[in-house]
Amino acid sequence: MVATLPISIPRDFNVNDEQFLQFARANPELRIERAADGTLIVMAPTGSEGGNLNFELGLDLGLWNRQTQLGKVFDSSTGFRLPNGAIRAPDLAWIAGDRWQSLTSEQRRGFAPICPDFVMQLASESDDIAMLRLKMQEYIDNGCRLGWLISPKTECVEVYRPRQSVESLSFPTSLSGEDILPNFVLDLQAIFKSVE
Repeated sequence: MVATLPISIPRDFNVNDEQFLQFARANPELRIERAADGTLIVMAPTGSEGGNLNFELGLDLGLWNRQTQLGKVFDSSTGFRLPNGAIRAPDLAWIAGDRWQSLTSEQRRGFAPICPDFVMQLASESDDIAMLRLKMQEYIDNGCRLGWLISPKTECVEVYRPRQSVESLSFPTSLSGEDILPNFVLDLQAIFKSVE
């Protein structure tokens, strides 16, 4: 099982944001990201069960955000240009309203040059967990304030925070958005039950 297929770009060939966007538009069937070193990463599409779980998680966060109006929620098709130069697309992301408003309209249309305040990755059957862990740490290293790596198959969650060790939770029933997503509580019982 191959979870990702790295495509190396020669050192003298740089793909800027516009070229990456053109490549992504020309290949809409591909799920791609660009690592900080310029490597293109092609990922397997999400399976049906994973896609449903991504939607349910996004719906929960979206409803909370609609009520609080504290920021913007983004789905897995959204790429962000991180400070290290990588273009990453988490399964779910949230950016505080004031940070989003600080971007120009042009920046918002492309791969926004901002690291989300919150990211969530849902480990699917085709994902390499070690690669997801590196990706989660990359988000934290680039300014993310809270990250959840959720593994429905093992019913485990890894919580990522700046300047702290990763917290591993086995069989949690819920997750708190802490002070990043105030009063947001994700009920994991429904998520974990759906994969039985």
